[in-house]
Amino acid sequence: MNISFTPAAEKFIRRLIKFDGGPGYGLRLMVSPGGCSGLSAEFGVQAAPGEGEKAFEFGDLKLFLPAQSRLLLDGVVIDFAETPTSSGFVFIDPKKKNCGCSTIDMTAPESATA
Repeated sequence: MNISFTPAAEKFIRRLIKFDGGPGYGLRLMVSPGGCSGLSAEFGVQAAPGEGEKAFEFGDLKLFLPAQSRLLLDGVVIDFAETPTSSGFVFIDPKKKNCGCSTIDMTAPESATA
C-alpha cells in the first residue's frame, strides 16, 4: 500500500490511539469520494480490523482500511490541518488535478445585452 503521512498526521493518529485505545490498537480509516478536496473521511480507534478490512503497518502506525479506502488512498499523502474554525485530515493526491471549484474563469466574455 503506497500511503505516506506528514508529521502532523502521524502526531494526530498517535494521539488518537493513545487516548482512545492503547498498545496494539490502530486507526480505522474509511474514505469516500466527496467534497471539493475530493475525499472525505470517517475514522475511529479499534483493537483489530473489522470485517472486510485489511491491516497495514506504517512504522509504528496501524491502519485498518476497507476495500474502497484502499483504492482511493493509493499514492496519497495524508496530512492533518488545524485552523481556528476546523480540523481534520487533508488528502494530497499528486495524480489528481485541482478541483477548480473556487476559481473564476476571467477570460470568458460577459454576455452583451441589447
